[in-house]
Amino acid sequence: MHSENAHLNEVLDYIHAKAGKQLRPIVVLLSAQLCRGVTDKTIQTAVALELLHNASLVHDDVVDSSPMRRGVKSVQAKWSNKVAVLVGDYMLARVINTITEIHNSQILNIVAGLGMALSSGELLQLHANSSMWISEAQYFQIITQKTAQLFACCAEAGAESSAATMRQTTALREFGKQLGICFQLKDDIFDYTDAEEIGKPTMSDIRDGKCTLPLLISLERAPKAEAEHIKQLAEELYQDITDPVNAEQEIKSFVLRYDGVRYAAARMAEHKKSAIEALSIFRDSRTKEALLSLLDYAVNRDR
Repeated sequence: MHSENAHLNEVLDYIHAKAGKQLRPIVVLLSAQLCRGVTDKTIQTAVALELLHNASLVHDDVVDSSPMRRGVKSVQAKWSNKVAVLVGDYMLARVINTITEIHNSQILNIVAGLGMALSSGELLQLHANSSMWISEAQYFQIITQKTAQLFACCAEAGAESSAATMRQTTALREFGKQLGICFQLKDDIFDYTDAEEIGKPTMSDIRDGKCTLPLLISLERAPKAEAEHIKQLAEELYQDITDPVNAEQEIKSFVLRYDGVRYAAARMAEHKKSAIEALSIFRDSRTKEALLSLLDYAVNRDR
């Protein structure tokens, strides 16, 4: 994805050097293969959706003022907010260009709907987090729009690219949605795991002013006075006006004491079961096994 602009190419190469796990294009390809097989449209769809995902991350880092992305400086931290916004816009334009070349109106609708859902989810999170504290229902609404919708659209578009039946497409979309919820729940559980175990910093959500399921359910279970103390501590950690080491340890201990991580893991198991049920309409095959292995990875990964 290169242009005649040398500076643009430099930033794009920087982004692609840390490409991540490539789970979303894998979902596109496996979904197509599970139906009638991978086509040229499938490959173009996989490219477009991965581009959209990466463009959204570049823009998210501007919104969140995130200094790091995948272990290196984010684009906005290395260059500037202006560069990050413009490069993200360029990537989105390439998404449109790639999708229009497929000549499939349904895939175009899927990708356009996803773009709107991601933006809506980010706005929903910004609004919900204006006070930092959200309900469990709000939490699941946010992660469904920000994470699960992307996996759902990857599975749905993959099926559509192989001319799948409506029943197959609906089942794969549901599988993708449940997979995405599992993936996000696991990420949020990691925030309350020892950093040495997963090889990366923890408590990043609290430092960004975001309350995720393990903490919010623990706050509901704890006595009011203790919950208010933890809320205040978390807000001070977000505002960077308290000792981070002691604050993080106290919050982690609180979440573990009230089984916040165990509760999130139990909800993740429920969504994993729903994902497995969604694939029950398909006969057993190596492709189906690969999708189930991807689900197992999302739930059992260690980082």
